[in-house]
Amino acid sequence: MHNNDNNWHTLSTDEAAQRLETNPQSGLSSADAAKRLAQYGANELKEKRARSLWRMLLDQFADFMIIVLIGAAVVSGIVGDVEDTIAIIVIVILNAVIGFVQEYRAEQAMAALKRMAEAGAHVLRDGRTEIVNASRLVPGDVVLLEAGNVVPADLRIIETARLKIDESALTGESVAVEKQTQALTIAAAPLGDKICLAYKGTIVTYGRARGLVVATGMNSELGKIAALLSEDSETKTPMQKRLARFGKLLALAALAVCALVFIVGVLRGEPILLMFMTAVSLAVAAIPEALPAVVTVSLALGARKMVKQHALIRRLPAVETLGSVTFICSDKTGTLTQNKMRATAIYADGALRDTWQDENKSEPWSTLFHALALSNDAHLDRHNKARGEPTEAALLHAAQAAGWDKTALESETPRLKELPFDSERKRMTTFHGTAENVIAYTKGSPEAVLPCCERVLMADGEQNIDRAALLQQTESMAADGLRVLAIAYRHWPALPASERPDELESELIFLGFVGLIDPPRSEAKGAVSLCKSAGITPVMITGDHPATARAIARELGILVNDDGRVMTGVELEQLDQTAFEAEVEHVRVYARVDPAQKIKIVQALQDKGEVVAMTGDGVNDAPALKAADIGIAMGKGGTDVAREAAHMVLLDDNFATIVHAVREGRRIFDNIRKFIKYTMTSNAGEIWTIFLAPFLGLPIPLLPIHILWINLVTDGLPGLALTAEPAERGIMRRPPRPLQESIFAHGMWQHMIWVGLLMGGLCLLTQAWALHSGSAHWQTMVFTVLTLSQMGHVLAIRTEKESLFSVGVFSNPLLVFAVLLTFALQMATIYVPALNPIFKTQALSMGELGLCLALSSVVFFAVEIEKWLVRRGLIYRTS
Repeated sequence: MHNNDNNWHTLSTDEAAQRLETNPQSGLSSADAAKRLAQYGANELKEKRARSLWRMLLDQFADFMIIVLIGAAVVSGIVGDVEDTIAIIVIVILNAVIGFVQEYRAEQAMAALKRMAEAGAHVLRDGRTEIVNASRLVPGDVVLLEAGNVVPADLRIIETARLKIDESALTGESVAVEKQTQALTIAAAPLGDKICLAYKGTIVTYGRARGLVVATGMNSELGKIAALLSEDSETKTPMQKRLARFGKLLALAALAVCALVFIVGVLRGEPILLMFMTAVSLAVAAIPEALPAVVTVSLALGARKMVKQHALIRRLPAVETLGSVTFICSDKTGTLTQNKMRATAIYADGALRDTWQDENKSEPWSTLFHALALSNDAHLDRHNKARGEPTEAALLHAAQAAGWDKTALESETPRLKELPFDSERKRMTTFHGTAENVIAYTKGSPEAVLPCCERVLMADGEQNIDRAALLQQTESMAADGLRVLAIAYRHWPALPASERPDELESELIFLGFVGLIDPPRSEAKGAVSLCKSAGITPVMITGDHPATARAIARELGILVNDDGRVMTGVELEQLDQTAFEAEVEHVRVYARVDPAQKIKIVQALQDKGEVVAMTGDGVNDAPALKAADIGIAMGKGGTDVAREAAHMVLLDDNFATIVHAVREGRRIFDNIRKFIKYTMTSNAGEIWTIFLAPFLGLPIPLLPIHILWINLVTDGLPGLALTAEPAERGIMRRPPRPLQESIFAHGMWQHMIWVGLLMGGLCLLTQAWALHSGSAHWQTMVFTVLTLSQMGHVLAIRTEKESLFSVGVFSNPLLVFAVLLTFALQMATIYVPALNPIFKTQALSMGELGLCLALSSVVFFAVEIEKWLVRRGLIYRTS
């Protein structure tokens, strides 16, 4: 067996199975699959090697400012100040370790998300169909394909039902290729002509098939191309890009301030080395190098948390975009409803019945139940439960309840041919019987099936059809919230050779309607209400009848009285983009819509300035999912193609999960804002303290070791703990954040300036008082006030408006621990004798410590007063 042979297309299906040592009917055994996985390796494309842990750690020292600092420490050692050198090197190493841990956690979180997002494949193992991770496929596996799947490995097709595959990703050919099982005679056929093979990474657009895995991973055709390419680097989110630009500007400003501090200090007669070290230390403190890491950690850990709430983020920018969503356009079936279809009414022979156990032998009931059982891809498991697509399962249950056994019927009249369902025709047809006696059953939406019908079957034979009366009947059933399917049939003297749907689905005889109910999810109504309170408009999109859609939308609260209108796919088709844009913000329900029309809805809403989340599960949904600001695919019932195109996957296919994800997105964005507010204000306090002292005739208030220590203990744990802050009260009662709004909006930059100045002023006041009173501990006091005022600040900014005491001091235990630890470490630098010479500190008297605590708490109370003024509306936060 050779997994990299290139002539699989010249072998018959039996020869291919023989060479692969597999059984096409039962697949490989689990033990054989495990052996082959060890032999051939995972079915994955090799990516560029991830950075090693050593490389990640060394990169922490590659920052320009850190290199300058290390150089300064070495110079300090050469001129004899060895203690300073050692202390600075230790702090630099600690800083690097914290940066490394942050980056490592972010990478681990992203790797975990990537693993969760991997595609699954339907395979036959040990004679049973199971879903395995596509990376665990091996040569010889029997894979089942259907429309919407991404082909998981290179396959030799052994069974096909009108299979078409889009191979444009490999061949550039835009037309989907119809596949067959027959071997080819030409060994050197080009890739696109090997029509009995399916290639990894291509997309099944139509039909179903079964294939043998012949090549995996880098041995596949896609793998050979991947070997020639290097993978693109990870893209940054819009916020990360904005912050990176901001960081560069800030770095330039900080360097200018540091140069000024250095020059002023030297002119005043301070030692050049001291001023150089001070300037460098100040630059290190002022430049928020932790910002990108904290943003990445926040987004990645937030995305991991969302998985527990059944929302898998596939693209990181989606996390920050979630907080800006203004419209959620959701499919009805399975997302707003339970996707547990049940047939509750059948209309046939001019009568509507809600029970049909006694009707199973007479016409048209007999033929109708044959159609429900046979024109059906669902099957019964050993517990007599229907397995398959929910609508098909409901129809099979209806036939079973009437006493018709699918297995027995299939042995009498096997399926010979099929026209699979597609969203354009809105019908499917299957052909059954023998070569001389063929019957075709067609089912689909009433509007799609009735125009193809020429007669109707009644108890006393075929009669003329009254389409208008039948459509009136569907309106009546749909108004009760039922999803209505039409069933028809046609006899053929022999199996038709034509493949054209318009020929095969003509001259039909109408049998009846089946009314199915799919009850709304219990939590959907509350989620819709929460959406509305958050300024988000929920919109329902369905292929169902407008009356069914209206009934469900009213029950869920999407339609209230005359708030919003219902639009059908036909109406939508007739409107040009300009006319539709005038309507789009008022439409709450789209009924009988093709998936292809979803992209028109997305574009119209985006043109009106809305931020759109759109759900979808089919191949045709992929363009709309890609175009939406947040494309949301279904994890349970969706296709691989939809998941690949989406930004987010709903693992439980539940509308309420989207609303939870929006809430979580808002919380994450809020917490990133809080971290930026905290770290930038702290940096501003340090800069003002050192910058203003010389102008007030005061000596340099802090030594380089003090600045580096403050930067280490205050930016590290307390800053990260802010990202774990719970969601603020009323987070879902405020309007969505405009997508282009600055992260510094709503008074944030004003806050950073005045609180930074307040911190600096308190430090200088402490220094002036201590010098005036003759205290020799003035530098230690300034050092302590600056550190502890930052702790007061971090506690106060945990909420935007609420008082800390109303949300509870201990509602974020991680932050409380970080503040207490920082306080303990600061006390250690003052009162542990061994640390005094390292940090150039002296033990403070109780009176001096009391003054430091009192002055540093001023920042906390000042920010609490600011929030009180905001709550009272006395000051307004504007960008």
